[in-house]
Amino acid sequence: MRVHIADHPLITHKLSVLRDKSTPSPVFRQLTEELMTLLAYEATRNVRVEECEVVTPVTTTTGVKIGDPKPLVVPILRAGLGMLEGMTKLVPTAEVGFLGIVRDEETLQPSTYAERLPDDLSGRQCFVLDPMLATGGSLAAAIRFLFDRGATDVTAVCLLGTPEGVHAIESLVGERDLTLVLGAMDERLNEKGYIVPGLGDAGDRLYGTV
Repeated sequence: MRVHIADHPLITHKLSVLRDKSTPSPVFRQLTEELMTLLAYEATRNVRVEECEVVTPVTTTTGVKIGDPKPLVVPILRAGLGMLEGMTKLVPTAEVGFLGIVRDEETLQPSTYAERLPDDLSGRQCFVLDPMLATGGSLAAAIRFLFDRGATDVTAVCLLGTPEGVHAIESLVGERDLTLVLGAMDERLNEKGYIVPGLGDAGDRLYGTV
């Protein structure tokens, strides 16, 4: 497993505003989208491309285009939806699937309640979007789901992560090909499984409490 922490002043600045409990939902949503575009730049560094011919105003040259099969972007519902637009702005030809995973607040164990994905992911590059890598349970469940469908190249993108969450994902992955891209690595989890210092519940701050 490869872990990349995006150390960039713009990312740190935007994360600082997200952390502020007084930041309203509309601003939170906009910043999440902007952050995702910055993180997507790092996450797609090894996206598959193929050569193509390009006719410029001067001559003909060789360029590249996104290869087939197209990348598959998988936001984890519901909070991952806030990251989707930032990703598809950068890679508009990507296809989108969905995974609904909920965490039991008592046991902290995840369960899948919805999915919309191809039955066979063989040969697909998959990008999983989940704002918070806390215990790692939800993200691990999503990654396991994709590998079980045949994916061999998965990149997970999170705004924040914790050492505990990274360790949990690393234990799951083994020898499989996974890249983890984080906006920042926070200190720890508290006794309720929340990231410290964190930014609270990303889903509630994106969309309000339901």
